[in-house]
Amino acid sequence: MKATEAKRPGTRAIRTPGGLSVRVGLRSTVVVVLLVVAALAAAVVLIGTGDFAIPAADVLRTLAGQGDPGQEFIINDLRLPRVLVGLLVGGALGLSGALFQSISRNPLGSPDVLGLGQGSTAGALVMIVVFGGSATQVAFGALVGGLVTGAAIYVLAWKRGVHGYRLVLVGIGVSAFVTAVNGYLLTKADFVDAARATVWMTGSLNGRDWAQVWPLLALFAVLVPLVAVYARPLRMLEMGDDAAGALGIRVERTRLVLLVASVFLTAAATAAAGPVVFVALTAPQIARRLTRSPGPNLMAATWLGATVLIVADLASQRAFGADQLPVGVVTGVVGGGYLLWLLVTERKAGRI
Repeated sequence: MKATEAKRPGTRAIRTPGGLSVRVGLRSTVVVVLLVVAALAAAVVLIGTGDFAIPAADVLRTLAGQGDPGQEFIINDLRLPRVLVGLLVGGALGLSGALFQSISRNPLGSPDVLGLGQGSTAGALVMIVVFGGSATQVAFGALVGGLVTGAAIYVLAWKRGVHGYRLVLVGIGVSAFVTAVNGYLLTKADFVDAARATVWMTGSLNGRDWAQVWPLLALFAVLVPLVAVYARPLRMLEMGDDAAGALGIRVERTRLVLLVASVFLTAAATAAAGPVVFVALTAPQIARRLTRSPGPNLMAATWLGATVLIVADLASQRAFGADQLPVGVVTGVVGGGYLLWLLVTERKAGRI
């Protein structure tokens, strides 16, 4: 394999013997590698954190199959599934946010703002309040609610195509409507169901097990390759519909496929852990600032989302101990501050 310097600073063009040329951003690659290391290191520390603390060396030894039976039970059966759900949910939200922001060409175009999380919450509340459903049924309701909300946003935003600001504005309107529906459902619930719904709505990794891990892994196995295939058309789409069409990109087909993928990612993440807010908004923006690279930065956003969620859960456990806050509360506090900063920045730049 022969490498030649690309015209853009900080990138290399890798040319294969078959003539295929792939441009690789060196800084972006380094950032992704560092984020992978950070996410996995935080995951190991989080696995060892709890009422029965386990040193990181023992965690690694147990994960390699060389731990004692007590540590294997605590790690493999109790803590590892929770951490894997955190990594997968954070990665799904980061990737979904990057897709939405790239499609809408708007830093506010994230599932949090567009109402997909609220739609999933509505589906879960219907299962809790109306049907008194089990945990599995609540997760299914959240998935269906997110998909229905995503379809409604797409249909309402359609007018000879779906464009960025129209998608964001329609999403904000749908979000307000669904939030009102959620409030109505809570007022109609009895005390026990309302308390259960409120706990679910905070977003938490508590009690997560392998039943949540396998569906998320299957979803990643299907959607990540699909998104990778459309990564280059998505990059062209950021230049505008006319430019992308002139370059041979099927604009609406690309936008629809990626919107469906991002809606599935958000709905599945919400079904698994509840509405963990602001990860989808902040991860793509921070990833772009770290890589200093244009484009959606899909890999960096995915691993940054996973890192943010794991670190937030770790901070919650270390700071509050047995009275730890749900991870959704921690990400909400941090992400809310970031959203205020982003709004001020965008206003100063004259974009809103």
